[in-house]
Amino acid sequence: MANRIRTITLRDGDSAVLEQRTRSGTAREAQRAKMVLRAAEEWPAEDIALHLDCSVNTVRKWRAAYAEKGLKGLEDAPRPGRPRTVVDEKTERAVLHQTLVRPPEELGVTHWSSRLLASKVGLGFSQVAAVWRKWKIKPWLLETFKFSTDPELEGKVRDVIGLYLNPPEGAVVLCVDEKSQIQALDRTQPMLPVRPGLSARRTHDYKRNGTTTLFAALEIATGKVTDVCYSRHRHQEFLKFLKQVAKAYPGQRLHIVCDNYATHKHPKVAEWLDRNKRITLHFTPTSGSWMNLVEVFFSIITRQAIHRGTFSSVKDLTDAIRKFIEVWNDRCEPFVWTKTADQVLAHCKPPTYLTTVH
Repeated sequence: MANRIRTITLRDGDSAVLEQRTRSGTAREAQRAKMVLRAAEEWPAEDIALHLDCSVNTVRKWRAAYAEKGLKGLEDAPRPGRPRTVVDEKTERAVLHQTLVRPPEELGVTHWSSRLLASKVGLGFSQVAAVWRKWKIKPWLLETFKFSTDPELEGKVRDVIGLYLNPPEGAVVLCVDEKSQIQALDRTQPMLPVRPGLSARRTHDYKRNGTTTLFAALEIATGKVTDVCYSRHRHQEFLKFLKQVAKAYPGQRLHIVCDNYATHKHPKVAEWLDRNKRITLHFTPTSGSWMNLVEVFFSIITRQAIHRGTFSSVKDLTDAIRKFIEVWNDRCEPFVWTKTADQVLAHCKPPTYLTTVH
């Protein structure tokens, strides 16, 4: 005997809520909303189940739940389960203490795993993992750091950040650097474009077609970039680029931030600067090139124009760089530094908890 079609009547205002859930709710919320909407349109349970690829009993369950309780009936009921096990404060301290101590040499490991530490302290590994989550400890994660050993660290930090926060009146502050060895890579097969449910894809193998070096000067007040590409990055190329920058800002006082690369301090460069007193170089601390704001621009152009590009020649690569910078200069905005020198210096020295390990 055919099943009787059971219809339901939507409560006031529920139709809009259910329609929204079908578009932006979770998968469960969307499916249940569609069941109720189709039932309100007098669809049989069998047709709804076929349409939504679920069982008839599932349709009947949520149709009845809505008929009885409305939207409240479409929520998941609280699920009974085993109470969460929480270690006491003393045990938690023991886990934390042991985690922050290097494992004994006889274990032959460099850091604790939850199971290894659990066997050490006599707990379940899930309890150890829960303590780690609570205190945001990740023994398996290893990051890198480098503290500057520059004897003039404080003076250089205050000099460069002073230019960013309080640029000299009537002068232009520029950040200059070179992005060397940019490779013109050509993939062995065409890149597959992005599609719904699929990210863009490319082959892992490639052909090298040469390299170039991008010299760039970023004007922090506007974001405008002066650029040139050379095949090498010696002091000769750096000096040629400085002359190009000087021509781009005729008669203006220039304060140029750059790093401690040897070509930036070459005697030929120093001689030219002596003859051009309106141009002053300011050096970032050793291991502090991240303070040079042009590095932010290099990150942007790498992500947006170089990393995904395919280039059959160095000319293709330099053309792509030039085109990006031309468009960039039409839409650029100021680069704003927000940290004070004191804030930066507070993070440039080893923290007090670091001690020498013998």
